Amino acid sequence: MTDSSKPRLRFAPSPTGYLHVGGARTALFNWLYARKYGGEFLLRIEDTDKARSTDESTRAIFDGLEWLGLNWDEQVVYQGANLVRHQADAKRLLEIGAAYRCFCTPAELDERRREAEARKEAFRYDRRCDVLPRDEVERRVAAGMPHVIRFRLPDGVTEWDDLVHSRIAFPNKDIDDFVILRSDGTPIYNLAVVSDDIAMRITIVMRGDDHISNTPKQIQLYRALGAPLPIFAHLPMIHGLDGKKLSKRHGATAVGDYQHYGLLPGAMLNFLALLGWSPGGDREVMTIPEMIELFSVDGLQKKAAIFDPKKLEWMNGQHLSMVPLEELEPRVTPKIIEARLATEEQLVERRDWYLKLLDLLRVRSRTIDDIVNQARPYFLEDIEYDPVAVAKNWKDSAEAASLLSDTRDALDNVGVWDSANLESSLRTLAEKRGIAAGKIFQPLRVALTGLTVSPGILEMLLQMGRGLSIKRIDKALKKLTV
Repeated sequence: MTDSSKPRLRFAPSPTGYLHVGGARTALFNWLYARKYGGEFLLRIEDTDKARSTDESTRAIFDGLEWLGLNWDEQVVYQGANLVRHQADAKRLLEIGAAYRCFCTPAELDERRREAEARKEAFRYDRRCDVLPRDEVERRVAAGMPHVIRFRLPDGVTEWDDLVHSRIAFPNKDIDDFVILRSDGTPIYNLAVVSDDIAMRITIVMRGDDHISNTPKQIQLYRALGAPLPIFAHLPMIHGLDGKKLSKRHGATAVGDYQHYGLLPGAMLNFLALLGWSPGGDREVMTIPEMIELFSVDGLQKKAAIFDPKKLEWMNGQHLSMVPLEELEPRVTPKIIEARLATEEQLVERRDWYLKLLDLLRVRSRTIDDIVNQARPYFLEDIEYDPVAVAKNWKDSAEAASLLSDTRDALDNVGVWDSANLESSLRTLAEKRGIAAGKIFQPLRVALTGLTVSPGILEMLLQMGRGLSIKRIDKALKKLTV
């Protein structure tokens, strides 16, 4: 580690696609560690693959992290801007004898690889260019012969204490002399990462365990460059419900998709945190401050995590219920306006009523889109009836019409339109007809909303008010008696 007492961690995505939920989970764990222990969370965009890196993908990474609230410290580092340092580090490794120039062509390497396969042996570079005389190497370089720079792996074993997997060891004989600089002078991933992590003074490298095979190579580069080793932590992969690595076949994998599906960022973070980490006990629902307080590397798990969309939806429902209304409202309002249920001016004008409506609807919602759909009957002049709701609750149209007609009369005669009077009126009607109150509530629910699921009938009547409630019943009666 560096002399700095502050832990420094980084998230280093490649801008070749959108921010994947696996990447977001990695960013979250780095961020939680930094925030828990008073460290710094840095962002590096690994844009050295110019053919595949795009500005659109870079923007999507920023947008995703900003939506989640994973704020980074210091300026963003762009790996592509560090080419001169990468090349200087490669040259330094050449000068100290830790690397050598390799003039073998891709065709020659492919041929030797095929020969090794024919012998049923693992291909390993035979270091033939490492034994070239110095003057021959200089002659080829002077002649402009294309070549790469390979790192010379020492004998022995490369091992480290991983924060997640404990002790991990790789025999060096099983690792090839790997390329660190291409023939066009651009760095290979392992060199660029180590060079940048040294320059950024990274003390903890926390990433997916698909990087474990890169770690012994990177450790050897750190040692050859005379730099202190960071602590490594390799997080478990995220799998779909079928046990296979999470991919598009499992549904949405981009963080931005879940934002558009009406999820809360706090719920997404809570869900991602549980993919490979346990806060202890049976605790699942947590706010961001609680996650920071509870976070510990002791809770990091080795086994693959399972991404369950239903669990995510449930988690979002929990957060919808507990998030402060002032925080929920600005996330729902744009969707209400987009659905053309109301204008911003109308919502401002009826703000107290609107906030009560949100509080009423969020309890039975799992996404922001659910809230918007349930809100329709409270805003629209006209509503549509769900065929399933009609078939279930207005099965006998004559009976449903008779019941709704009596319900209308009972409600129309209510003096003060409050919960106690409304309940008394409806229960008196139920007793008069010799039926359970629920037999009145369900047909009335369909008349008011067109749906089978809604808040409690009294809460709905209060929120809609006398005028709209009676108007909805009249419309239902007209439909039932046509």
